[in-house]
Amino acid sequence: MSEHTDEAELRMEKSLESLQYNFGRVRTGRANPHILDSIKVDYYGVPTPITQLAGVKVPEASMLVIEPWDRSSLNNIEKAIRQSDLGITPSNDGRAIRLPFPQPTEERRKELVRDCKQYAEEARISVRNARKDANRAIDRDEELSEDQQNVEKKKIQKLTDEYVGKIDVLLKQKTAEVMEI
Repeated sequence: MSEHTDEAELRMEKSLESLQYNFGRVRTGRANPHILDSIKVDYYGVPTPITQLAGVKVPEASMLVIEPWDRSSLNNIEKAIRQSDLGITPSNDGRAIRLPFPQPTEERRKELVRDCKQYAEEARISVRNARKDANRAIDRDEELSEDQQNVEKKKIQKLTDEYVGKIDVLLKQKTAEVMEI
């Protein structure tokens, strides 16, 4: 593969990773520890991710349990969760915090599917932009003959089709997960 193809594939892979991260943050009614990734807790004046302060367990499909290693941080963790945009009310028993994930309504699930489709479309656009930039770089590369340029562009198109296909598969899986009761 050429440097143009490698660069395009790297950008397409990052788009796919970004999509997977965004899908991980979508609340489906099923407990997912990644939903806590963006929440920072004030720990001795330093904003710290919850996963660095506590063990996060999934004892059942609709419950997360957060057990801090330092019990003095329990109230700060609870406060950070309450102030976040999760929309889940934490339950503090003095040793651990429980986060119950209620099943979303049919209407809410449809909204979540719309959000997922939007994330997928953003990823497709990002993949297409990588293709466009790679094709421009190939056109500007004076070391390549016209035939070599065409071969490179076909490789880029094949990569694009492959990554768009992966995005479609991820979207289909996430949609099924969100709509599952």
